[in-house]
Amino acid sequence: MIMDYEGKANSVAELLLSYSRDQSGWKICKKTSEVVVSWRPSAEFAGNIYKGEGIVNGSPQKVWECLNPDPNGLRVKWDDNVKKFELLEQVSSDTTVCRTVTPSAAMGIISPRDFVDVILVKRYEDGTITSNATNVSHPACPPQPGYVRGFNHPCGCFCVPVPGEAGKTQLISFFQTDLGGLLPRSVVDSFFPASMTDFYSNLTKAVKALK
Repeated sequence: MIMDYEGKANSVAELLLSYSRDQSGWKICKKTSEVVVSWRPSAEFAGNIYKGEGIVNGSPQKVWECLNPDPNGLRVKWDDNVKKFELLEQVSSDTTVCRTVTPSAAMGIISPRDFVDVILVKRYEDGTITSNATNVSHPACPPQPGYVRGFNHPCGCFCVPVPGEAGKTQLISFFQTDLGGLLPRSVVDSFFPASMTDFYSNLTKAVKALK
């Protein structure tokens, strides 16, 4: 059976767009000067979906340069949760299948994970640039020894231009990840809000460091 990666990626993009417009049911769980993190139960799996919203100093192009899911990109350099990022298949000019490796976390309680996702980069007419991803299987990457295979349910980032402020970007991010393995719920529930605030903080520094 041939996986329809493009079809799957496009339906994720539509779903994420609907998440970004639907304000109902979100509960704020963490707030810093850079980001407000909210959550609600996921409709995709038995966990939560988390949403981050913040304004980053930098144009959408600059912010995107740091977020771009490119194996040779900047993400591996600044994002503490991305240890390795590998291209498994270039499906089309804007759709890829990639493997992400994450380091151990939560003081070692969460062991290293790997994730295989289809990722669609989509641009909208208002200048918004988005990444849209979800878990897929790929023949080149069965589960690997030494890693727990986790599953990203529809997740991604929206780099939205701020009207009248060319040097600012509204960044909306969605994470709904099944980390796999037998992790206590409390560990998972405290990990995501903390890791998302770190994500915004590290991204802000990375954008600032761009020339």
